[in-house]
Amino acid sequence: MVALMIQGCGSNVGKSLLVAGLCRSARRRGFSVAPFKPQNMSNNAAVTVDGGEIGRAQALQAMASGLEPHTDMNPVLLKPETDTGSQVVVQGRRLTTVRARDYAALKPQLLTSVLESFNRLKAAHDLVIVEGAGSPAEVNLRGGDIANMGFARAADVPVVLAGDIDRGGVIAQLVGTQAVLDPEDAALVAGFLINKFRGDPSLFDDGYRLIGARTGWRGFGVLPYFREASKLPAEDALDLGGNAGDGPLKIACLALSRIANFDDLDPLKLEPAVSLAMVRAGEAIPGDAGLVILPGSKSTRGDLAFLREQGWDIDLAAHIRRGGHVLGICGGYQMLGSRISDPDGVEGAAGDTIGLGHLDVATVMTADKRLERVTAVHAVSGVAMSGYEIHIGRTEGADRARPFAHVSGIAEGAMSANGRIIGSYLHGMFTGDAFRAAFLDRLGAVSSLRYGEDVDVTLDRLADHMETHLDIDGLLALAR
Repeated sequence: MVALMIQGCGSNVGKSLLVAGLCRSARRRGFSVAPFKPQNMSNNAAVTVDGGEIGRAQALQAMASGLEPHTDMNPVLLKPETDTGSQVVVQGRRLTTVRARDYAALKPQLLTSVLESFNRLKAAHDLVIVEGAGSPAEVNLRGGDIANMGFARAADVPVVLAGDIDRGGVIAQLVGTQAVLDPEDAALVAGFLINKFRGDPSLFDDGYRLIGARTGWRGFGVLPYFREASKLPAEDALDLGGNAGDGPLKIACLALSRIANFDDLDPLKLEPAVSLAMVRAGEAIPGDAGLVILPGSKSTRGDLAFLREQGWDIDLAAHIRRGGHVLGICGGYQMLGSRISDPDGVEGAAGDTIGLGHLDVATVMTADKRLERVTAVHAVSGVAMSGYEIHIGRTEGADRARPFAHVSGIAEGAMSANGRIIGSYLHGMFTGDAFRAAFLDRLGAVSSLRYGEDVDVTLDRLADHMETHLDIDGLLALAR
């Protein structure tokens, strides 16, 4: 038993949850198991125990495996900065920024790092569960591929293909994928499974048999839609729903065009006392919101322009006049200040942008990136808290005299004189039950959530769900 790879017939077919469930099932069988994704594309990163960053989904899979997240679990992370270019993070550290059309030339040298990380995990654990990216049917991208069949061939890892029946056309997804695959790639596919079925799975018996007959692949089951998936941290901004919860405290979060590290929202959407609303392009900030969150962004000045295009600057000013509270996190903190300067063009075109002016601070972008897990003390309540920093830029100004928190005794963040407008670089602050309760209490809401326990229980229920409907022993037996 060494490794097994789950690939999908498309993006967002549920690969990440399938791998998380398999990791938890393997762990419950007594195996030392680790997740691995050769290449991921996400602006929702997790800071690792070795001081790097990986995709948030691999951090969840690490939790399912009983491990701390490590950079080897996701050696290549692409963080989109524009529609045509991404920052390339290799083994947790920024390597470069490339245009999409130039990335293909970079991939062959990245395979070395991918295999190094994979081999370290393989040597340290009984089993490695690998997650593909996108679809191997995108054969136009096969040259130099490190995410799907290119990796599977290089590492000699068997593949199981997952089809998403919720989208429709799952027979064509699977049969069509086999039809376009190179024969040597297709030979690595050991079977298939169907994900996200709604209703009576027996109604798909004929279709399931047809896929097996047409492809010659072994079927490992039909998995009904897992309705508790929303309780688990989301990696893709597209997975951020509309409204979550119906509690008395309405929290509105601005869905910025380059929203990043939005895991800050995961605990809030599960709080019974909270109603969390994602405010999308073309929508107004709700007038009854008690708190507005300006989240992190991969392009702070670009997203500040986007915010103004939506008229949210006007809505936000009205919210503040009504006595509402505002929390800016990372890029959102920078936007709340008077100015954002990027003299060297670190985050895009060089220049200055006037901020929203709700905090007396200003930010200068620098090439140095702060990437660290931290523990802190909330300045107002004195409650201990934990989180992580993942940002560029230095923020200074008069409102820093009223810090949001203290990190190792050093002031962090800023507050307005009336305490209703807060800026902080600390992501993940709401995962801690004690701090979240203290923060919500000041907004008149009572917390009743045990977030870490809730996520862990949901991972067990995911594994139970998969054990009920899939041939888990058969899947694990494929690993080599």
